[in-house]
Amino acid sequence: MTLKTYLPTELQLYLFHEGTLFESYKLFGAHIFKEEDRTYTRFCVWAPHAKAVSLVGDFNNWNGNGCIFHKVNKEGVWALVLEGNLEGYIYKYEIISRSGERLLKADPYGFYSELRPSTASVVYSLDGFEWKDQGWKKKKLRKSVVSEPTIIYEIHAGSWRKNPDGSFLTYRELADQLIPYVLDGGFTHVELLPLVEHPLDVSWGYQGVGYYSLTSRYGSPHDFMYFVDQCHQNGIGVILDWVPGHFCKDSHGLYRFDGDYTYEYMAKDDRENHVWGTANFDLGKKEVHSFLISNALFWMRYYHIDGFRVDAVSNIIFWPNSDGQHVNMFGLDFLKNLNQIVLQEDSGILMIAEDSTDWPKVTVPVEQGGLGFSFKWNMGWMNDMLTYMETEPDLRSSMHNKVTFSFLYAFSENFILPFSHDEVVHGKKSLLNKMPGDYWRKFAQLRLLLGYMMAHPGKKLLFMGTEFGQFAEWKDKEELDWNLFDYDMHKKIHVFSKQLVKIYKRSKPFYELDHTFEGFEWIDANNTDQSIFSFIRKGSGIDDFLIIVCNFGEYPYENYKVGVPKDGVYREILNSDAEIFGGANHLNKKLLKSISKPYHGKPCQLEMTIPPFGITVLRPVKKRKELENDGKEKVRRHAVGRRKRQQT
Repeated sequence: MTLKTYLPTELQLYLFHEGTLFESYKLFGAHIFKEEDRTYTRFCVWAPHAKAVSLVGDFNNWNGNGCIFHKVNKEGVWALVLEGNLEGYIYKYEIISRSGERLLKADPYGFYSELRPSTASVVYSLDGFEWKDQGWKKKKLRKSVVSEPTIIYEIHAGSWRKNPDGSFLTYRELADQLIPYVLDGGFTHVELLPLVEHPLDVSWGYQGVGYYSLTSRYGSPHDFMYFVDQCHQNGIGVILDWVPGHFCKDSHGLYRFDGDYTYEYMAKDDRENHVWGTANFDLGKKEVHSFLISNALFWMRYYHIDGFRVDAVSNIIFWPNSDGQHVNMFGLDFLKNLNQIVLQEDSGILMIAEDSTDWPKVTVPVEQGGLGFSFKWNMGWMNDMLTYMETEPDLRSSMHNKVTFSFLYAFSENFILPFSHDEVVHGKKSLLNKMPGDYWRKFAQLRLLLGYMMAHPGKKLLFMGTEFGQFAEWKDKEELDWNLFDYDMHKKIHVFSKQLVKIYKRSKPFYELDHTFEGFEWIDANNTDQSIFSFIRKGSGIDDFLIIVCNFGEYPYENYKVGVPKDGVYREILNSDAEIFGGANHLNKKLLKSISKPYHGKPCQLEMTIPPFGITVLRPVKKRKELENDGKEKVRRHAVGRRKRQQT
């Protein structure tokens, strides 16, 4: 065997330096090969400023004298082939910089790492897992993500739930416990805070070192494959938070990888990310494009990931530390290239931009002048609504536009409405505790807020614990307060959350036309005195619509008039003030008959009960059986009669 057998090819090297080697993880890192009757392990690394590179680890007592890399090209690709299967061995690269500095670095392309606080890479083969999610893949291809119901459950794997001894759940334990809970809650996807290897627990994974290395905190790569496979077999998509803009500066990571600025910008003002204490990727370097775009494809191919929530997109679009938000053309080119490549790989992939700016066309295809994302977080809506909800009810009339303003831009992008981890940590309080007033009012307003979120155009995201009214803000070192299920109001808001999701998923007007003006119409947006908003959500069918009335004030109203687009009979399908949800039971128990008299600019009107701090959803009655005896007992009696006849 000669060294050339496993050296990078000229084509691989050309594509890598050109920024288009989108399988760079097959070239770089540690790989086990067989030739005839022998097994070899090859290591390959990009270190353009290094004078020398050696392999050190527990197999050579961390002495690299006998494991010296060969420099493959002048651009700084180094390779080493050792005889034997080194799977399970821990290793680092010993790099001698141009100034003679000795650095010990984890493998940027390593597939696995030691459990923190240890920092070495581990030789690991990702082969051998038997996937059983073929049905999920076929189902995904038949759907259009924009017109499907999407409600995402965002979790931090280390604090959703813990073992009795306080240890983390493993990926397999998480699968066994989280999946039934997610199914019961009706969520369509789970979104996990970053799972790349990272040194510090409290960074939640947003300051990573091992972009190809699944964190070993919760188990092995094959354990995580099991988690994803089980999610898919149960119809749940898996989204990862992913951070291609910046990385942590720990000494064993990417920062000054070969003694110089290799993965990060050379200029200090561009390199340093003062907000997070990290270093920004140099998106002008084509090798960095190969590294990052390959990484997205890697998670898709090896772990069957369904989407990425791309963190801090504004930090990529604009140069850091600059006045006036100067546009970073390197960043724009990277984002466009990234989205085009991953969508070519999987047309159903969810590419979600966490972007707080007003940059246009974020979710428009690249070929039409956009950035090419599937969705964008609607941060403006989230901030406005939380500001509004935290305002005392008797002062909300002065902030009426906080609710209406989002509809000026709601259809300019494909939006996701996020109530994420960022809103319930660092002294911001939980969503429940943000609500003003006493105990009952807090729960009533949280039900209203969640209901309004479901009714507003856009897909949905909730951070863990919101669904049962977590009272304390998120404590990342502790599990959620599951003991709250011992309290009546928390159990009831969980019942409401599940019913709300169920109605959302089975009602096309709530999701089918999320992205277009055709799916929404105001009834009354100007009732500032009572803080009541009413509107219509529409599906693609001519008679497929819902009437939504939201009262953000604390007083109930009887015989409240609402304009409706069509004469007929309407049924209340959701009322957040129902007693089973913890409310005061200001309901519309009977069918509501409209009259042909214009109101609110609509041809007809009806009178209804408006609950305090409540959302009411009405739908037109289309079937005759629903008109008989209010459509309940009559239908049930017929069903019981059919069963009796079948039994006899």
